[in-house]
Amino acid sequence: MDKDLKEKTLAELEQIVVGLGQKKYLAGYIFGFIHDKGISEISQITPLSKALRAKLTEQGYYISQLKILRKLTDPDGTIKYLFELSDGNRIETVLLFDSPREIDLNRRNHLIMGGSNISRGKGRKTLCVSTQVGCAMNCAFCATAKVKLRRNLTAAEIVDQVNIVQRDEGRISNVVYMGMGEPLLNYDAVVKSVRILNDPAGKNIGIRHITISTCGILPAIKKLAEEDIHPRLAVSLNAPADVLRAKLMPVGAKYSIADLIEAANLYRLKAKQRVTFEYVLIKGVNDTVLHAQMLARMLRHIRCRVNLIEFNPHPGCEFVASGRERIERFAGVLEETGIKTTVRFKMGQSIKAACGQLGAAWECKDER
Repeated sequence: MDKDLKEKTLAELEQIVVGLGQKKYLAGYIFGFIHDKGISEISQITPLSKALRAKLTEQGYYISQLKILRKLTDPDGTIKYLFELSDGNRIETVLLFDSPREIDLNRRNHLIMGGSNISRGKGRKTLCVSTQVGCAMNCAFCATAKVKLRRNLTAAEIVDQVNIVQRDEGRISNVVYMGMGEPLLNYDAVVKSVRILNDPAGKNIGIRHITISTCGILPAIKKLAEEDIHPRLAVSLNAPADVLRAKLMPVGAKYSIADLIEAANLYRLKAKQRVTFEYVLIKGVNDTVLHAQMLARMLRHIRCRVNLIEFNPHPGCEFVASGRERIERFAGVLEETGIKTTVRFKMGQSIKAACGQLGAAWECKDER
């Protein structure tokens, strides 16, 4: 039995305290002190009697905590954390501040490719969390694929990324499961962490401010649709045809685009909210007008948003970013068919914190 109290939902903590002959309401103090106040020692949960705190410790219960090895800040305001886990493994987490470089194409006149320094402490703070040490998906355009999968993170390790960054930088507005690893291949821990982060007794992050991004694990999307809690869902497509998608993303050989769209639409109906399809634009590979037209045809019958993501170059990959003109042209085709489209330009480039860059720098240099 896992003795990490940070790993427990409020209901699980209630079972623990009742099992120790205590009143159920005391679990609320444990949960709140861990997830709202951010404490890391049982002795710090002062509303509990000294006897109960001693009993929890005697029975082997503890509160885990990640260790910050490095914190890097990009001129655009983006912050990247390198965390060490209890077994010595490493993960990275990225904090994004509200920026004019995430552009809704309905406000086309405000397109900005350049970047000014972001005023810290203002606007939304979105945290991109990791769910695995490494990744097994091996997407051709992603540097994180070089960090081979070592293990899944626990729910506590996922949640603690939010706890530590919030303590360091202030209230987190949004959490996106879009860091290292494929969230839906760590299904149980990811869903449990969502429940913990959403709980009003703790972080109380609204369920529509939590997004799970997936390469498209079809059975898990369907399973998530049947849960009683529905975070936002983002599915990485990156191509409008199965053959091309399979070349870019090996998982594409297992699940067809048509089946993924059908599963995403099922989720949309269950969750009663728009789903997002993510599309990394690579020059000459998947960014032509024809590609855009094919994508538009595939998505025209589903209420969705498309996030167009600028490709982030990295050593050992020959792909090239599409550039502003080609991105705008691609977005224009989608807009003309009524598909809500957002362009996400590069952020965190100088610290290798952009989409698809996590983990590769220290892994390749063997900075252990």
